[in-house]
Amino acid sequence: MRILLLGDYSNVHATLAEGFKALGHECVVASDGDKWKDYPRDIDLRREFGWRGNMSFLWRLMKALPQMRGFDVVQLINPVFFELKAERLAPFYRYLRRHNGKMVLGAFGMDYYWAYVNSYERPLRYGDFNFGDTIRTDKEAELFRQEWIGTPKERLNRMIAEDCDGIVAGLYEYWVTYKAPQPPKGEGLRDVVKGLFEDKLTFIPFPIKMPDTLAVGSYAKTGVVKIFAGISKSRSAYKGTDIMLKAAQAVQEKYPDRLQIQVAEGVPFAQYQEMLNTSDAILDQLYSYTPAMNSLLAMSKGIINIGGGEPENYDILGETELRPIINVLPTYESCYEEIEKLVLHPERIPLLQQQSVEYVKKHHDYKKVAQQFLDFYHTL
Repeated sequence: MRILLLGDYSNVHATLAEGFKALGHECVVASDGDKWKDYPRDIDLRREFGWRGNMSFLWRLMKALPQMRGFDVVQLINPVFFELKAERLAPFYRYLRRHNGKMVLGAFGMDYYWAYVNSYERPLRYGDFNFGDTIRTDKEAELFRQEWIGTPKERLNRMIAEDCDGIVAGLYEYWVTYKAPQPPKGEGLRDVVKGLFEDKLTFIPFPIKMPDTLAVGSYAKTGVVKIFAGISKSRSAYKGTDIMLKAAQAVQEKYPDRLQIQVAEGVPFAQYQEMLNTSDAILDQLYSYTPAMNSLLAMSKGIINIGGGEPENYDILGETELRPIINVLPTYESCYEEIEKLVLHPERIPLLQQQSVEYVKKHHDYKKVAQQFLDFYHTL
């Protein structure tokens, strides 16, 4: 099978491509490398700033288009699959549709359905856009709503979702979002369309390539629990890292000889990995039900994830035994309580670390995941 993967987030497509190739299939990744993260790709679609960067990008894109023909499957990382304005992407989608086989849309991150459904339908108890029946009004949530609802991005997302042959959700949350009733067309006063995407929707976990060696950790050597937090200033409040870090710091003040905190903020990826590899646990994604790529990569190294591990996450995977994630509710009190428990009962660490590796190997191994994608493609 010949597969074209367009765009990338957090190394999802680059890792999936490795799985396809390991199984004997031809796969091409065309992406910008997820910007500064610079993940591997076969066709470089990085866009630089300024008019020279724009011209260079457009020239490379037009030159690459003939290479994007004749594939059995084209999978988009997002409705915005090239670094172009949404209103300019529809002709490129139609070109790809005309010159290839099946079209698959990835539900792997921010898009119209994620923003709208979680703001107004609210199928999740909490998340990026709601706490129960309360709509989040923090700056980034509002910006995403303004970017995706009632805009060209909404229209593009709707068009692709309705036209494509299949939709793949990478997390339980995204799967629920695309199962929800479609909201009203346009800006909202028409009749609600109750048709679902269930006839073309599937859930497939994110792919992870297991590391050759496990993280060295800290507790086994020093008797001090070391917790890692990666900070992105622009998204700390939106993702809840600020609350998790404050809770960890409060626990550290109470038990200064038992807990050490490592904070990575704006450091190069290699240094980030070094800091992570000497940690026992990672704080990540307070408002998530499930571990995403960053947490899964940590877990694959034997690092405990303190974050999203709701029952729905295990249920959709069919997992009834392993429980490696320290699940926290989206409150300061829950974070404090769970971090304190880990510090006071470090004897849990070896089992949680072992289960973390087993969990990723069982559900997220890149070859197993690639085969799940192939099985889905054959049903289209």
